[in-house]
Amino acid sequence: MRAEKNQTNEMPEIGKISPVIFEEVIFPRLGAKSRSILVGPQHGVDVGIAEIGDKAVSFTCDPVFIVPQYGWERAAWFAIHIIASDSVTSGLKPKYLSIDLNLPMDMTKEQLVIVWDTIHKECEKLGISIITGHTARYENCNYPMIGGATIIGVGEKDEYVTPRLAKAGDKIIITKGPAIEASGIFATMFPGLLEKQFGKDFSKKAQRIFYLMSVVEDAMTAVSVGVRENGVTAMHDATECGVWGGLYEVAQAAGLGIRVEKEKIVVEDCVKEICQYFGIDPYASISEGTLIISCRPYKAEAVVKALAKKGIKSSIVGELIEASKGMILIEDGKEKNLKHPIVDPFWRAFYGAMQKAA
Repeated sequence: MRAEKNQTNEMPEIGKISPVIFEEVIFPRLGAKSRSILVGPQHGVDVGIAEIGDKAVSFTCDPVFIVPQYGWERAAWFAIHIIASDSVTSGLKPKYLSIDLNLPMDMTKEQLVIVWDTIHKECEKLGISIITGHTARYENCNYPMIGGATIIGVGEKDEYVTPRLAKAGDKIIITKGPAIEASGIFATMFPGLLEKQFGKDFSKKAQRIFYLMSVVEDAMTAVSVGVRENGVTAMHDATECGVWGGLYEVAQAAGLGIRVEKEKIVVEDCVKEICQYFGIDPYASISEGTLIISCRPYKAEAVVKALAKKGIKSSIVGELIEASKGMILIEDGKEKNLKHPIVDPFWRAFYGAMQKAA
């Protein structure tokens, strides 16, 4: 698919709809209006927030994404952290999970036990109570999309964050760096290819990246320093189209521009080698586990230090600027336009690797 297609009113071949389709089809039709909505649907924003009983209540929903090839336990861990990672970008602690499981006919009881026990244990660790759901097996339900789920977060009305709270001058912090998800999946799915190319020790080390594919601890640590005028103003999980896409989306959602220095972005071990081997741009590739944070300037260093205490790599990479100044990327000392990748290079490379490994 050519990049420009996804900028028109055409439906994408695969993946999320374009901003154009969202603005044309979805955004004008949002049901009944309500004054209690604090944050509604918006590109670059992972959650909706409503005022309920004098509290801020966040809602986020995602597919239940189970990939058997990861191994049932790893697959279930990833499934719950995908949803929780969106929820925590509100700055509110996730509290409740409702989950619909539309299971394939070939899923066994033993497999379900592993999946559900892992979901239960991860929710227990995260302080999330499973409040309702639906579980059944149906024809024509296939992996990896085997249902959907919603996580609800609860907090005070002055505790949530969202891009509209960001201002020009806010610093941008990135955790873990580019291509966390792409690298974690490649390392998990194709350990033999990596071992052949880089050796057994490299392959084993690379597989640890899988468990970096969550921003729950990143986000909760960041907001513990302070929010709004006292710290973090917005957070975004860099998923499809990676760091470049995530940065662009944060600035766009805030109604601002951005200036970022590529060389200041941290990079996890093994990521550059994996992305080079599979022929993808790490900065444009899917990166669940990478958190983009905007923060008041005087608290940015404190956020980085708090993350470091938790063993989470991060760095201050730039700042939000006035919208009139545009989207700026500094690379090798030169200014260029920061563009949204539109099409994530991971998927084509992944299916190519599947054929190579067969």
